[in-house]
Amino acid sequence: MQVNELLTDKTTEEAAWTALERSIIYYQGRPVGTLAAYDVTTEALNYDQCFIRDFVSAALIFLIKGRTDIVRNFLEETLKLQPKERQLDAYKPGRGLIPASFKVISNNGEEYLEADFGEHAIARVTPVDSCLWWIILLRAYVIATKDFSLAYQPEFQNGIRLIMEICLANRFDMYPTLLVPDGACMIDRRMGIYGHPLELQVLFYAALRAAREMLICQGNQDIVAAIDNRLPLLCGHIRQHYWIDINRLNAIYRFKSEEYGKTAVNLFNIYVDSLPYYELDKWLPRKGGYLAGNVGPSQLDTRFFTLGNLMAVISDLATEEQSQAIMTLIEERWDDLVGDMPMKICFPALEDEEYRIVTGCDPKNIPWSYHNAGSWPVLMWMLAAASVKTKRTNLAAEAIGIAQARLGEDEWPEYYDGKKGRLIGKQARKYQTWSITGYLLAKELMANPSYLRLVSFDELPPEAVSRACEFEIRSVDPYIA
Repeated sequence: MQVNELLTDKTTEEAAWTALERSIIYYQGRPVGTLAAYDVTTEALNYDQCFIRDFVSAALIFLIKGRTDIVRNFLEETLKLQPKERQLDAYKPGRGLIPASFKVISNNGEEYLEADFGEHAIARVTPVDSCLWWIILLRAYVIATKDFSLAYQPEFQNGIRLIMEICLANRFDMYPTLLVPDGACMIDRRMGIYGHPLELQVLFYAALRAAREMLICQGNQDIVAAIDNRLPLLCGHIRQHYWIDINRLNAIYRFKSEEYGKTAVNLFNIYVDSLPYYELDKWLPRKGGYLAGNVGPSQLDTRFFTLGNLMAVISDLATEEQSQAIMTLIEERWDDLVGDMPMKICFPALEDEEYRIVTGCDPKNIPWSYHNAGSWPVLMWMLAAASVKTKRTNLAAEAIGIAQARLGEDEWPEYYDGKKGRLIGKQARKYQTWSITGYLLAKELMANPSYLRLVSFDELPPEAVSRACEFEIRSVDPYIA
């Protein structure tokens, strides 16, 4: 579909805006967020709450349309929910955390916000991505409104600092990445992503960049210095050790295992037989590549995770060459990754015995459903942003055209099932807000590429990355050198 043809279709867009307006949450007379889903035909469960990660695409749309009050209110109210004191009780949320979600509670004519830090979630999963998305969104608000004073307020400076203290704290781990449990991000059920999953490393990188821009030095010199130290290390680590293309695959294929000392080439002790080489050999295009889903001790998760790869392109974590290779992979493997409803959250699905062991026989995460390679329309905005970033807008136009033909008619489902995304998700809510806003935001980014500045960054100076990783690159990975 041509871009101009895409932008002239107003019917689905108008229906999307009507549904979005209906989802807005009010607190003490002010708009403060959006419901996860406004599906009156199904029990609400926790879909009547505002999730921090879900609200991001809605917030960006509101900023683009000049409705900045709802985003400011959201940022102010969620900051108030952030614990500011150290907790002795291990069952209480730690200082600096931003909740996964909140809802408005009315009691005897009084309203208050009830935060959920994971205490009420399935499997009691604590969110790691909420605080990262919060910082990214705060920066987007500042850029859209030029209201730097909000970020410079003492309570906001303290809020950013507390988040950075969690992320940059001394720990047992000795990598520049974040060590996190399973289910701590968009994929909030057991899917074998514990360790250093790509999605959280990319959001961590973007949050560090955003915090670095907004922290004023007075009283924050130690945090600023820590960010300046971590950023090039994190960037170099992801670019080198997470990258997979046919040349890199050839190098890994010939790795030796059980190596010791500083001269080890197989740094993470990846066992050759643990990787699906022959499947990857068939699947990887000659000029395509992507960032692996996870890297750690004896682990190289070769699944393609969409959010992490697209946000790596958008945030300039991936190099220009890598960004183009990621988009080439999406284009060459369109049926696998986009199919009939953009776009797969990951590929391929866990199946058979691997599905049973890794997911714990999760009935919602059966192969090609939900987080196990289901299709999520919210990812359209990231595909559009990455397409604009790499000047490959034909890809986003085609994807939006596919979605436009179905989403409104299907009543904006949360996700789709099947290898090509032809089935409405078995347990998907209708009128899912981030499905609506993912579509609207994708169209806005295509219509006006300048909006990309809300979520994108300039590339880190190459010399900073190369200096920080000089020893690691030369001595650990001869393919890179």
